[in-house]
Amino acid sequence: MVSDRTHSVGHYAEAVPEVNSPQNHWRTISYIERSRDFYAAHGYKIPYRWASYSTVPFTSWAENGVALEHATIGLVTTAFPVAFSGSKTSYAETASPVPTKMFTDDLSWDKDATTTDDVGSFLPLDALETLRERDVVGAGSSRFYGVPTQYSHRRTMADAERILEWLREDGVDGALLTPL
Repeated sequence: MVSDRTHSVGHYAEAVPEVNSPQNHWRTISYIERSRDFYAAHGYKIPYRWASYSTVPFTSWAENGVALEHATIGLVTTAFPVAFSGSKTSYAETASPVPTKMFTDDLSWDKDATTTDDVGSFLPLDALETLRERDVVGAGSSRFYGVPTQYSHRRTMADAERILEWLREDGVDGALLTPL
């Protein structure tokens, strides 16, 4: 049972469970610390380093020089096409027609609380098209892009380089990462 009480976090409010529920307080998980502990427990001598991309062309939208209503937006997902073969590597696929299913079985999410049957919940190509129709954005990229959830600094950096190449080839002004 959920009470009428809420906690406000930023612009969001979350219902507070009743006292007799298993969790009646806020819990946070430090993924960075948890990852470092995991690697240390498995004998790694160097603490886990999160991938960073110091030369990524991030700018504020104002510095971009392209009004959002004229911008081409690309979507990057961690899901894969249903039919893929070999090892998972970054990919670019045509955005039309919108896939009706993606391979997500090997990814982590709360499988007790939700499913990935609604592709739009993690690859919102239809929503992007709606924004284009309403003149909120100029266009969606003709392709969407996928990147595996590799736990390798080297592979993450290589994937980032390849995705950036494709985004530039497609004339994308801004990209949204919609990981699962």
